[in-house]
Amino acid sequence: MEDREPLGPNQDWMSRLPEQLLDVPLWDLAIPGSHDSMSYCLDGSSPLLRSEPALLRLSDQLCPCWTRPCVERWATTQQTSLRRQCDLGVRFLDLRIAKKPKSQCLFFAHGLYTLTTVKEALTELSHWLDAHKQEVLLLCCSHFESVTEQDHQDLLNFINSEFRGKICSSQCVPTLRSCWSRGHQVIISYDDQQVALKHPELWPATPYRYADSANPHEVIAYLNQEKLRGRPARFFVSGLNLTEDAAYVLLHPRQDMRKMTTKALKLLLGWTAEAASWTRAGRREHRVLRLLSTSVSSAL
Repeated sequence: MEDREPLGPNQDWMSRLPEQLLDVPLWDLAIPGSHDSMSYCLDGSSPLLRSEPALLRLSDQLCPCWTRPCVERWATTQQTSLRRQCDLGVRFLDLRIAKKPKSQCLFFAHGLYTLTTVKEALTELSHWLDAHKQEVLLLCCSHFESVTEQDHQDLLNFINSEFRGKICSSQCVPTLRSCWSRGHQVIISYDDQQVALKHPELWPATPYRYADSANPHEVIAYLNQEKLRGRPARFFVSGLNLTEDAAYVLLHPRQDMRKMTTKALKLLLGWTAEAASWTRAGRREHRVLRLLSTSVSSAL
């Protein structure tokens, strides 16, 4: 996604859905999302995450001027801010949280750490929601690399303060009508089970189905196979994102994530158009779609 794209009529698409969808549980709606939503602001000067392969971290120590630009090129799955993503219609945000070395702040991460802190990003989303009272965001908080118990507590205190009155509890069955009547605009899934169990405002980790492949045909075949297996009872993700490995990067030195995705975009969006007709128990079934890079604006 790029800032140069014209702003479409998607800022308030939830408020314009037909009457018959207003009482459908949100997990039965197709909700567009972005993969690694914060990767638009990766810090090319930051060290690699400790969870990266040992050989890659060694390369970073020996030759950071080569390693970090390479990682940034392949780890950047978004090119525009959270506010812009929401304006384009994204309602599911993939927020991978990590604590940067020698810092007391929490950041996001995908190979590298981001420039934007978690608190800055959540504040931006809160302000966007204030301007779009009938839109609902699904925030998937995950990974939590090097995050301590105290960090979790501080983060939850901030979330509850920033989104006061807007959070939909995991005890609810959220529909658009019920969210509007209660003023709920945020559903937060939390990948740390021990923490989530102690806080009813948090939803459990969102299951994420993806093929772990750079081949779009393999991605589609995998998702079709998963379709036959059935679906989880609540929210889950069908990941259309392509995934490179070291061999692919070495064999395609002039490519990056955007180029790889753009080549496959027509095929992936074709699958998206067909997927909304999945059925279960004789009724139309939808699911969360998490789309990579340029896919989001084109899919809406």
